[in-house]
Amino acid sequence: MQAKFRNFAIRLVRTSIRPVSVKALRGATQVAANDADSIRTGTVELVVELLSRNGLTSEDLISCIFTVTPDLNAEFPATAAREAGLDQVPLLCASEIPVPGAMERVVRVLVHCELAEGRVAEHVYLSGAQALRPDLNSAQ
Repeated sequence: MQAKFRNFAIRLVRTSIRPVSVKALRGATQVAANDADSIRTGTVELVVELLSRNGLTSEDLISCIFTVTPDLNAEFPATAAREAGLDQVPLLCASEIPVPGAMERVVRVLVHCELAEGRVAEHVYLSGAQALRPDLNSAQ
C-alpha cells in the first residue's frame, strides 16, 4: 500500500502545468459613503482592478481578507466580491482598529494568489486610498 501512495505522489509532482508562486496582493479604496451601494461599488471596482493589473482570474485566488474602517458597517465587502464572481474563493471580512486620525470610509483587501512565476505583483490603491501608499508607483 505504501508503494502505491509514493508512486501516486510522484506522478502528481510530475504533472505540474505551469510554474507559479504564491503571492499576497494589497489593495484599498475609499468609498463615497456608508451605504450598501457605495461599499459594493467600491469593492467590485477594487477587485476587478486588482485582478486585471495582475492578469488573474478567480481560479488563481487562494483567499481574500477584506477589512473596513469602523465607520463602514452597511455591507460586507465579501458579499460584493461574491456577486462579482469570487463565489468559489474563501472570503473573510474584519474591522480595522479605530486609530485616531486614520482615513475614513476605506475598504482594504489582502489577496492570496498564485501568480505566474517571474510576474511582479501590482498592488492597487484607488480613489482617496492612494494617499495611504504614495510610495507604491504601481498602485496609482
